[in-house]
Amino acid sequence: MASPFPERGLARRRRFWRQPLALALTGIALCGCSFDLGSLMPEKDKPQEAPKAAATAESAVSPGSVTEAQAHTTKAQSLAKSGETAAALDEFNRAVGLDPYNAQALYGRALIYQGNNQHDVAIADFSAASGLNPQKAEPLLGRATSYLALGKIKEATADLDEASEADPHNAQIWTARGQAYERLGDKAKAAASYNKAVALRPRDDTARSGLARVGG
Repeated sequence: MASPFPERGLARRRRFWRQPLALALTGIALCGCSFDLGSLMPEKDKPQEAPKAAATAESAVSPGSVTEAQAHTTKAQSLAKSGETAAALDEFNRAVGLDPYNAQALYGRALIYQGNNQHDVAIADFSAASGLNPQKAEPLLGRATSYLALGKIKEATADLDEASEADPHNAQIWTARGQAYERLGDKAKAAASYNKAVALRPRDDTARSGLARVGG
């Protein structure tokens, strides 16, 4: 895809994109970011679309399984915040095994996969979590981050467009959207996104630097 940087700066450009992605993924793996796992609880009054992969397990999910799965999810979240990602992954796996419709567990597991650079499986879990909570921006932002890591910029921008509509006051989304459109070569949309990020979070150095690069 088009790049705003000259060809002779290829090595420098690769270093530039690798660093912010690495930092983002490290923060995600430890769940020390602005994503709110609790916000992914399904709304009781709205019908939820279940992930196709979990459809065959519907009859096996009992109220007791749901309760037990939530307990494993809570424990996993605590472990992840403490940096014990391997143990957290085990707990998330148990939760999903008991309740394939547990959006919090799917999302938390996706963050760990993402932090381990297992982006394909992370995308699958983010997609399932998004299907269960289509009104939530967090799974879309998470999936977009993995798409960016895989170089799937158009897919990332599509997710970030949707996420920015779902949560227009989330500076993190606008910063990521700016990065995605900058990589796509669309300086106008990148500048608009960075401007919104800075307006929401004036000390966002990533957004401010991006804005300077695209001349917004």
